[in-house]
Amino acid sequence: MGDLPLGGSGAVEQTEATPVTSAPPATSNDRMPPVQATPRAGLESPPSDEEIVARVRAGDVALFEVLMRRHNPRLYRVVRSVIRDEAEAEDVMQQAYLHAYTALEGFAGLSSFATWLTRIGLNEALARLRKRRWLEPVQDLPENTESMMEPAPNPEELASARETARMVELAIDRLPPIHRTVLMLREIEQLSTEETAAILQVSEDAVKVRLHRARQALRDALADMAEGSAREAFPFFAPRCDRVVNAVMARLLGDAA
Repeated sequence: MGDLPLGGSGAVEQTEATPVTSAPPATSNDRMPPVQATPRAGLESPPSDEEIVARVRAGDVALFEVLMRRHNPRLYRVVRSVIRDEAEAEDVMQQAYLHAYTALEGFAGLSSFATWLTRIGLNEALARLRKRRWLEPVQDLPENTESMMEPAPNPEELASARETARMVELAIDRLPPIHRTVLMLREIEQLSTEETAAILQVSEDAVKVRLHRARQALRDALADMAEGSAREAFPFFAPRCDRVVNAVMARLLGDAA
C-alpha cells in the first residue's frame, strides 16, 4: 500500500514564514519615563511653621492651634524664666499668642517663626514685670549681678524637692534674670548662640559671657546635679498646654465668628 497523500494533492504544502523584522531603536521620546515612587502617607513631613502661618493668614484660624502646641514648651520656659510664677506665666503666654496672632501679617520671615514668637513672649514677660515693678528688664541689667543671687534653698525647700529636676528649677529661679533667661534658651531649649542673641537682642559675645557666668552659678548651687538634670526641668505638661491653647483659641474663634 502506498503512502496516503496529504491534503489530497499528493504533495506536502509549505507555508511561507512571515519574516520577523526587528523593531527600530527607541528614541528618547519613545522611552518610558522613570517611575517615581509616591511617598507613603505615613511618611509625609509635617508642614513647616511658615506654611501654617500662610494658611492662618488666608483665613484658616483653627490652624493657629498647631503653632501653639508646637511652641508651647519653649515659650513657657522663656516666660517662666522671667516671671517665676507658673500661673502668671500661663497668662503672659496667652497674651503673647494673642499679640502674635494680631501681628501675623507683619511676620516677614527675616528670622524663623520660633525666634519671632519667642521674642514676643519675652517682651510680654518683661512688660508684665515693668508693670508690677518686680525686676528690671533683662536687657538693662548690669553684667556684675552675681551679688544679686538669692539665698540657697532652705532645708524645708530641699526636702520638698524630691526630684533632681525640681531642684534644678529652684536653683535656676534664684539666678539673676540676666543669667536665668540665657540659661533657659541655651541649655534647656538648646538654642544656638546666634538664635539666643537674636531673641535677647544682644551680641553673640554677650550671650557667651552670660552663659559662662550662669553655668558657674548653677554649678555652685547644685555641683554635678545640673549636668544630668537640666533637660528635665520646667516641663510643660498636657493640662497646662490645653489650658493655654483652649483659652487662646476661644478668643480667636470668637473674634472670627
